[in-house]
Amino acid sequence: MSMQGPQQNGEDLNHQPWYHGPLPRQKAEALLLQDGDFLVRASGSRGGHPVISCRWRGSVLHFEVFRVVMRPRPGRPAALFQLEDERFPSMPALVRSYTAGRRPLSRATGAVASRPVVRQGPLRRSFSEDTLMDCPVRTEGFRDRKWSNSQPADLELTGQSKEDHSGAGTSTIPISALLRTGSDPMLLKAPAPLGTTADHLRASDGQLHAKAPTKPLRTPSLALTDASGSLPTYCELVPRVPSAQRMPPGQSCLETESPWWEAEEEEDMVEEDRCFARPQADVSFCPPDNPSCLLGPQNRPLDHKVLCTLRGLFLEHHPGSTALHLLLVDCQAAGLLGVTKLQRAAMGVASGLELLTLPHGHRLRLELLERLETLALAGALAVLGCSGPLEERAAALRGLVELALALRPGAAGDLPGLAAVMGALLMPQVSRLEHTWRHLRRSHTEVALAFEQELKPLMRALDEGSGPCDPGEVALPHWAPAVRLLEGEELVGPLEEGCERLLRTLHGARQMARDAPKFRKAAALRLRGFQPNPELREALTTGFVRRLLWGSRGASAPRSERLEKFQHVLSILSQRLEPGC
Repeated sequence: MSMQGPQQNGEDLNHQPWYHGPLPRQKAEALLLQDGDFLVRASGSRGGHPVISCRWRGSVLHFEVFRVVMRPRPGRPAALFQLEDERFPSMPALVRSYTAGRRPLSRATGAVASRPVVRQGPLRRSFSEDTLMDCPVRTEGFRDRKWSNSQPADLELTGQSKEDHSGAGTSTIPISALLRTGSDPMLLKAPAPLGTTADHLRASDGQLHAKAPTKPLRTPSLALTDASGSLPTYCELVPRVPSAQRMPPGQSCLETESPWWEAEEEEDMVEEDRCFARPQADVSFCPPDNPSCLLGPQNRPLDHKVLCTLRGLFLEHHPGSTALHLLLVDCQAAGLLGVTKLQRAAMGVASGLELLTLPHGHRLRLELLERLETLALAGALAVLGCSGPLEERAAALRGLVELALALRPGAAGDLPGLAAVMGALLMPQVSRLEHTWRHLRRSHTEVALAFEQELKPLMRALDEGSGPCDPGEVALPHWAPAVRLLEGEELVGPLEEGCERLLRTLHGARQMARDAPKFRKAAALRLRGFQPNPELREALTTGFVRRLLWGSRGASAPRSERLEKFQHVLSILSQRLEPGC
């Protein structure tokens, strides 16, 4: 049994205290005493697949983890691990994501794994994620046969290689690992277990096995019997295949699926049907309001506990990491990445950057404007909400400036994100804090100089339509001037300067739509290999920030009314921090 490569202790399944190896279901259930207790085991009845056993609401539930084999490629994991919508490069990464965010293991049950049951003693058998699919040996006679070479060269059999089948005599191949490939005759007439469905897939380039997998059963798997003839307690999971129907990210709570932006980078950007088609309906790229893992179903505005959690979350990530998270969410909100074929057909173009320049992009333009304003208010709140010593507010200012530097052209290249952060720093309620800015200049001189000498002139040039817009150094262009103009906002300034600015804005919008494929490639290149934190990613979405600032009830109020009230709140906070400035 060979390993594909050395694993670090942090990702090796043998070193995880919650992994119990080939533990029978009955013994696993005896170890789970309270709601939230969980462990991971290798199921003998499921072909050695990893299974998460968790007690929830008085019952022990078992969730089989699907393993999707990837096409070998340097720098990429050999397999991905998946429960439903999300895929992870390792089993420990999957467990960390679900336990850290207290996320439901499945939508149907709502079970949350929060307390690991630690293994006592050594494992009975050494397992690792590279050999996790090896089942207990089952000796059964099969007739000698010659293996067909008709299968695609890039696809291999799950569980066994051709060399494993070359020997004659008794085969040690587990029944669950035998698949029909190419022109091979059907070896087994019994339907494959639900857990083996995802193993038939190859997730690298959206290719499927030569024999299409059986559609997952829609009836609860509790009605199926396992090999022992008893009723199992495996919960039904219906895994999604992103390449088969590429849904925009954000469809599930805090999802961290396999990097869909890398898959899109590999697609051919020049399509045969690139001509304009008549739009069918307004298209929105905002994900639906799914249950939040940071906010309750009914939350109050500016919940203190949530604000403290967010503060710690942002402190854990350096500005470069936060900038990439913001770039990822901004690319989705603007329709640059994660656009489905159905959305393309509905809007008549291939990208949101093209849609926002067209008459039927009204809904998208309003969503982008609200996102820009909402993020700016949240950034201002990060400073004005610091009621402690002066150093605390100066540290918040420093964090925003460093984030803006990480978003600028040549770095993350997220210009809408840069505009939101600069909007917070230049907001009157923040810019009037003279003592705080003076302390920033004394304690963090380089950061203050970068803000004054680099960021402010850059933001002024971007708003006037003369800033950098080359796809090489910019991943997401500054769409705000064009969106405001198309939504009827008047240009401020003398008439002659206004006409020149108008022409520059229109030219920039035309160039932005034309270079949309280049921006898409640039964004995917910056996000290559990026593993986002699911909580931080959710915290940067428009829906989350809207609910955080105005609560679950106030979030549905008219936009102008919400903005006016929150500006008043920020003015009060600013006066309390430095009265009379």
